[in-house]
Amino acid sequence: MRCVIARYPFDLTKSGVLDSMKGVTPELITGESVTIGRRRYPVKQVGQVITRQDRRDFTADEVVRAMTGLGFTCHARLEAAPVRVPTAVQTASALLGSASLDG
Repeated sequence: MRCVIARYPFDLTKSGVLDSMKGVTPELITGESVTIGRRRYPVKQVGQVITRQDRRDFTADEVVRAMTGLGFTCHARLEAAPVRVPTAVQTASALLGSASLDG
């Protein structure tokens, strides 16, 4: 598949991407990610490996578009679950023996 990443054309194949990512340890995922084989990689890491360009030269969207076109599963940025912080009254009530903070 022919795609443009960072204004440069690339002829990518699914098997070529699999070969390029073989033996590469996934970095910590902080944004969009792509599943390649059994592993999930940050899209910027995949883009850097397959294009041999600096990560600042291309966007995550360019890589997501290319990987989706090749049939890989891409995942959106993980959103953190909201944390429920108990109020002062709930904390005091729990300290004095209340059953739970769900009141």
